Amino acid sequence: MKLHKSRFTFTTLALIGLVSLSACADPSEAKENTESQAPTNAADAALSSPQQERPDVTVNKKAQELVPEKISADGKLTIVTAPSSAPLSFYATDNTTPIGNDADLAAALADALGLELELVPVSWADWPLGIESTKYEAAISNVTVTEERKKKFDFATYREDLLGFYADKDSDIGPIKKAEDVAGLKIVVGSGTNQEKILVDWDKANQATGLKPVDFQYYDDDSASTLALLSGRADASFGPNASGAYKQATAGEVKQIGSFPGGWPDTAQVAVTTKKGSGLAEAAEVAIDGLIKSGAYKQILDKWGLGEEGITDSRLNPPGLAG
Repeated sequence: MKLHKSRFTFTTLALIGLVSLSACADPSEAKENTESQAPTNAADAALSSPQQERPDVTVNKKAQELVPEKISADGKLTIVTAPSSAPLSFYATDNTTPIGNDADLAAALADALGLELELVPVSWADWPLGIESTKYEAAISNVTVTEERKKKFDFATYREDLLGFYADKDSDIGPIKKAEDVAGLKIVVGSGTNQEKILVDWDKANQATGLKPVDFQYYDDDSASTLALLSGRADASFGPNASGAYKQATAGEVKQIGSFPGGWPDTAQVAVTTKKGSGLAEAAEVAIDGLIKSGAYKQILDKWGLGEEGITDSRLNPPGLAG
């Protein structure tokens, strides 16, 4: 592995402020939240640095031959990502450079295709139109394959979509393996999310059989929800497994007590997303398979604590979630 100081060109005009923090009523809580964002050791500092250590990737000739001429002509691969959640896609300590699992995969994909990566940060709402209009050639930003999205986009999968329950590392709560296991617990969950829908359905079923209701807890930012876990105000959190796994691997203050497919009860995968019919997804599928075979893919996942979400081969336009 080597340190890439300038691995890709960066489009500053596309930079959009994505993270908003709500005010804390308790100044001491605000201080704790602020401090929790700072790297606590050398390993954490390296993960949040603009200069990321990434695996060396050679050109995959088979995949390179599949890249459409319209895309390869300028020698660049323009990929969009939404830097809003560690460890998937977030800003480095310079508040400018997108880093994370998705940025590492984008760099590896470009190398495998023999192209220079141009990684463009945008808000989540902007990637679909950008791909449809061909302003961007691909999106790597934790996009889950759905049947509705397949009408406009092609996909080459690269990770399982998992949801995880996490608790304080010293908690005796869990494991959570079925709906009945959440009865009576105080659980942090994001409003309007798929995980909230799952939890609501479980809670209704539990109460119908006489079990205690779930105490739903909502917080405006991730720091506040983590503090609720560590202070005992909440028993567990339920959200994207990637975020919890990253906290477990870095700060070590929480532990996983259960995981479920993102489309429970159906499985789901996240994928490199391209304009339908562009031909790029076919090249990406072959390139990702090559990264898996070489071990570079595993290095990237392990770096960000996401080994549990790894796949054995990329799939082109697999069955997606309904809706």
